Amino acid sequence: MINVDLHCHSVVSDGTLTPEALAQRARSNGVELWALTDHDELGGQDRAIAAARDAGLPYLTGVEVSVTFAGVTVHIVGLGMDHTNSTLLAGLAATRGGREQRAREMSDDLARVGIPGVYEGALKFVGNPDLISRSHFARYLVEIGVCKDISEVFRKYITEGKPGFVPHRWATLGDAVSWITGAGGVAVVAHPGRYKFTATEEYALFTEFKAHGGQGVEVMTGAHGQADYVKYAGFCQEFDLLASRGSDFHSPEESHTDLGSLPYLPGSVTPVWELLQPRILL
Repeated sequence: MINVDLHCHSVVSDGTLTPEALAQRARSNGVELWALTDHDELGGQDRAIAAARDAGLPYLTGVEVSVTFAGVTVHIVGLGMDHTNSTLLAGLAATRGGREQRAREMSDDLARVGIPGVYEGALKFVGNPDLISRSHFARYLVEIGVCKDISEVFRKYITEGKPGFVPHRWATLGDAVSWITGAGGVAVVAHPGRYKFTATEEYALFTEFKAHGGQGVEVMTGAHGQADYVKYAGFCQEFDLLASRGSDFHSPEESHTDLGSLPYLPGSVTPVWELLQPRILL
């Protein structure tokens, strides 16, 4: 058993800490293998690699790719891939492309319910304007007192059926998995317990994911409870998948699960990092 955290975000996407600060926090929290997995972006990888080396922290390259499946946004984490791979970089650039237009439409919708200027306000929380997201909108709505915290924002706004929600068509599942595996990495279904799928839709997701070459699923992650741990450990057996562990940490102020604080994987599963041993950077 080692303390592994293979899912977190920096200011390069929608986190609030730099890659360097995340490396130090991971090390201080006892993490023994770390990956930075910014949304649809590899721009923080060189910094994370250097910071991990400075901290004496073994590291795997990572990314979290936004996918549309059955009309729902699903996230696929890539681990251990070549972060300079041209096909992967081009695919992620195309995936990021629609974020600005979506953000402007979200802002216009919020203005219609009496909250003007949210796009402009959210920009000051954005480290990379190409990656403006709902998290940046949420931070601004908290700052101006519309809501008391991030959770309240997502209960009242910017989610399906609420003011400020605008759907976005991301990459296909097949594209995301092929970009990751084509760059030498392993594709992992991120926090599957978060998605509002029927049992049939979820089975279809995992069946198609496997057919495209996906190999892992997050069993231990910040969005999961005990029942999810048991359920997705079972999916590892049913679909012959490797198990991953990652907090999905974004911010000291906002995240309920800190880096390195998750329970260990159950003994019934095979950890994804066993397959990735040759890709670990020391």
